[in-house]
Amino acid sequence: MEIISSWSAIDLVLVFAGAFILGLAKAGLRGIDMLNVTLMALVFGGKASTGIVLPLLCVADIAAVLYYHRHAQWKHFWELAPWMAAGILIGVFAGKEMNETVFRKIMAVIIVLTVIIMVVMEFIKSENVPTHPLFAAGTGMMAGTTTMLGNLAGAFSNLYFLAMRLPKNHFIGTTAWLFLVINLFKLPFQVVYWKNITLSSLQTDLWLLPALALGFWIGLKIIKQIKDDHYRKVVIVLTLIGAVAIFLKK
Repeated sequence: MEIISSWSAIDLVLVFAGAFILGLAKAGLRGIDMLNVTLMALVFGGKASTGIVLPLLCVADIAAVLYYHRHAQWKHFWELAPWMAAGILIGVFAGKEMNETVFRKIMAVIIVLTVIIMVVMEFIKSENVPTHPLFAAGTGMMAGTTTMLGNLAGAFSNLYFLAMRLPKNHFIGTTAWLFLVINLFKLPFQVVYWKNITLSSLQTDLWLLPALALGFWIGLKIIKQIKDDHYRKVVIVLTLIGAVAIFLKK
């Protein structure tokens, strides 16, 4: 209770909203998770917030895998996972010296530009799917680096899966497995090297679990109502909104 009593009313609203939004994202509303990154960073600071968020991500990833595991497309998992792991290693060592604000703004601009390309492809009804190995390598490396530095991997993985034109459940099922493995891979680096997961941060996570669970449950209800052909548009819009929020955050 000491942890919560030290927060202001605004802090309480922000962190519980962040955990709730994270639950929505892991249930399948991909893209909205960048709003969680912004809200948590406002309360805890950029790097410290990654230590709060990562254990919550792992819990939500387990729930997502339990629900969507049968829909995973392993070809796409293996195309991204090794590159994301390599990107994480870059982020581990680059993260201590990097200017966090500049990094976030650069990433947000890249995400927005890529989303605009996706919108154009939707408008002209292009069915082309990138096949060059560099596309998976590039998005995977960017996803891995950004997930270590600010939990922004969702945006780059969304861009990859949108480009692959996966159906809704295949999209969600593959990302569920991908992020469970990747977030567990990140865990020891956060604990041992960055030392931003502590008993105190884990106590904070315990208080946030109900909001996370509620968001996941409501997210599942929403996802069931979204048709396959509308899901891509929802992810594009949410990714764009999240990228703008990241860019505007000071």
